[in-house]
Amino acid sequence: MQNVLVTGGAGYIGSHACKALKRAGFQPVTYDNLCAGWQDSVKFGPFEKGDLLDRARLDEVFAKYQPVAVMHFAALSQVGESMQVPGKYWQNNVGGSLTLLEAAVAANCKNFVFSSTCATYGDQDNVVLDENSTQAPINAYAASKRAIEDMLRDFEGAHGLRHVIFRYFNVAGADPECEVGEFHQPETHLIPIMLGAIDGKRDALTIFGTDYDTPDGTCIRDYVHVCDLVDAHILGLSWLLSDKESRVFNLGTGSGFSVREVIDQSRAVTNRDVPYFEGPRRAGDCTRLVSGSTRAEKELGWAPSRSNLHTMISDAWRWYQTGYYEK
Repeated sequence: MQNVLVTGGAGYIGSHACKALKRAGFQPVTYDNLCAGWQDSVKFGPFEKGDLLDRARLDEVFAKYQPVAVMHFAALSQVGESMQVPGKYWQNNVGGSLTLLEAAVAANCKNFVFSSTCATYGDQDNVVLDENSTQAPINAYAASKRAIEDMLRDFEGAHGLRHVIFRYFNVAGADPECEVGEFHQPETHLIPIMLGAIDGKRDALTIFGTDYDTPDGTCIRDYVHVCDLVDAHILGLSWLLSDKESRVFNLGTGSGFSVREVIDQSRAVTNRDVPYFEGPRRAGDCTRLVSGSTRAEKELGWAPSRSNLHTMISDAWRWYQTGYYEK
C-alpha cells in the first residue's frame, strides 16, 4: 500500500481527504501539530505529531513512511486575523510550506497536491473566474497561498517537483456517514455558526454587510461539498502518479448563493428559525466569488454529486447533531 503524507490531516478538509485516500487504496499519514486540528479526527491511518517548521521532524517522517506524494492542507486560514497579524501567516503558511517542500525534495517525494484558495483572485466583481484570471489577493491569508503557488513553480523548475494546485471556493458539508465533519475553534465558517445559532448553542448569527452590490445586499459565494472536493484531490493525485504535467484547477460549482439564501435554505432543512442580526462589512471580504471554470470536470473527470445547497446543509446538520460540538 502506498503512503501519502497529509499535512493538516486532523483538520476539516484533511480528515475527509484521509478517508477518501483510504477508500482509494492509499494509506494516509497525518502530519499535524493539532493547533487547529483534532486528533480524534485521525481515523484512517497513522498519526505523526509535528510542526511544518520543524525540518528534523519532517525528515524523520519522510524517512519512516517514504510517501509517494504529499497532500498539503495545513495552514492558518482566518481572513480577519490575517489582516491584523500578517506576519503570523507569512511565517506559518509560507515558511512552513517552504520547509515542507525542501524536506519533500530531499526525500525524493516529488508529487505534491496543494490546497490553495479562490481568494488569491481578490475582489473581481462581474468577472468570470477561471485558472487564468489575474491573482490579486486582498488579505495576508490569500497572499500567503499565492506565494506558495509561486514556490511550487520554482521548485518544479529547480528540482522537478510536480504539483496539482486546487483553488477552492467555499467548502461546506460533512461526511454523510458522520465519521468526520467540520469543527473549528474558533469557528469562522457560515454554515456551522448558523447551525449552532439555530440550536441555541451560539449567539445569533451576524450577517457581515448588507449593502453589497448583490440582489439582496449580502455577499455571494460558490459552495462545494467537502466530499466532492476531496474526490478531486484523489483525481489530482492519480493525475500526478500518471506522470502528467503540473496543473492548476478551480474547485467550484459555478453557482453562487448569498448569505440570505443560505439562511433561507438552513431554515428549510432544519425547520427552525435562524436567529441573526445585521452588522457592518468585515475587512478583507469580497463581494462575489464564483467559479467560471470547468477545467477540473473536463481534464480530471471530476463530477461533483453533493454540491447543492440542500445536501451540504443537510449533511452538516446531521454531523452537528452527533454532538461533536459539545465534546
